[in-house]
Amino acid sequence: MARVPRRKVTVIGAGNVGATTAQQIIETGLADVVLVDIVVGLPQGKALDLAEAAPVTGHDVRIVGTNDYADTADSKIIVVTSGLPRKPGMSRDDLLATNANIVGGVVKQAAAVSPDAIIIVVTNPLDAMCHVALKASGFPKERVIGMAGVLDSARFRSFIADELEVSVRDVRAFVLGGHGDTMVPLPRYSTVGGVPITELMTAERIEELVTRTRNGGAEVVALLKTGSAFYAPAASVVEMAESILRDRRRVLPCAVLLEGEYGVNGLYVGVPVVLGHGGVERIIEITLTPEEKTAFDASAAAVQDLVDHLPA
Repeated sequence: MARVPRRKVTVIGAGNVGATTAQQIIETGLADVVLVDIVVGLPQGKALDLAEAAPVTGHDVRIVGTNDYADTADSKIIVVTSGLPRKPGMSRDDLLATNANIVGGVVKQAAAVSPDAIIIVVTNPLDAMCHVALKASGFPKERVIGMAGVLDSARFRSFIADELEVSVRDVRAFVLGGHGDTMVPLPRYSTVGGVPITELMTAERIEELVTRTRNGGAEVVALLKTGSAFYAPAASVVEMAESILRDRRRVLPCAVLLEGEYGVNGLYVGVPVVLGHGGVERIIEITLTPEEKTAFDASAAAVQDLVDHLPA
């Protein structure tokens, strides 16, 4: 009897984020994984190591490492993690030109052999790299998505849970806007067991957690000294991939191309969306207070500034 081919996820970049993403995908049994990198031996070695863990972790999906994009053909999802990581003292903006060239090149190669795939961009500066991926792939906007809001919201949720000494499973939070210092955490839409955190904490303490969330990536970079976060970003990618592969239609904050929503046109900005089999099924518009809208517009303006400085 002929075997039914399993779904395939390609992870571009075998560094910490890429390898951890691959590990989490195969250990949850979501899909076969192809780990691809320009460095000869790196993706092959990490894939072999992960494959040899399978008898212990108990998954039956397959992982291969390669330097050849032909091996990534017919992927359902392409995860882009390749690029230079942030280093201490480096802003996401500093990475712009170098990573734009890297992302454009790898996306063009991957999209050519997986024309029906959905792209999840992780490389920083993320919102600008989404524009690069959209142009390089030629895909419709529904199939080029940035992983930003899921990660930023997870950080906000973890800080809230720690502050209130409650389970993270009972905490819900939304962080909108660009993936950077101008992101917009929304305490009014953040709850613990359905109760708004504005009822559980002082305004001053909430503002401290908001500030920590905005600086969440930089806090990790400062502690690691030689790299940037990878466990939480990988987990965030897997949550998005699971919603797509299993058509969960989860409502998740992601960077998507806005065309009039929230008063923004032609720009990737983080907003709540429904993620399903086709990628972005729809964008959800929520009502913002004048103060929230001002912060959101400022965040969008910061993204626009990055896009304006992308290499031609």
